[in-house]
Amino acid sequence: MSANVLSFTDANFQNEVLASESPVLVDFWAPWCGPCKLIAPTIEALAEEYAGKVRIGKLNTDDNPNMASTFNVSAIPTVMLFKGGEVVDKFVGVVNKAKLATSLDAHVG
Repeated sequence: MSANVLSFTDANFQNEVLASESPVLVDFWAPWCGPCKLIAPTIEALAEEYAGKVRIGKLNTDDNPNMASTFNVSAIPTVMLFKGGEVVDKFVGVVNKAKLATSLDAHVG
């Protein structure tokens, strides 16, 4: 995993995501999930490209079920963009990089 991809947990979600000054892109995933493995390189590439502008990380739903439940994650991968502690965009399933980048660009700045 890229050094720019953060690791979010039930314990640090409040501080790392909801209280963040910057927009935060969260990939809800699990190790056994095939589609999650397909989207992982996209998440890593975005983390490199948006370093310093957007916080990008992953939350393992097996190890951190509380946040997945709180945000009604019923299928993985689910990628959510948070800004000011609120979900401003949500994608379910494998999403291409261009679609995620368009969303990030709309909320950065």
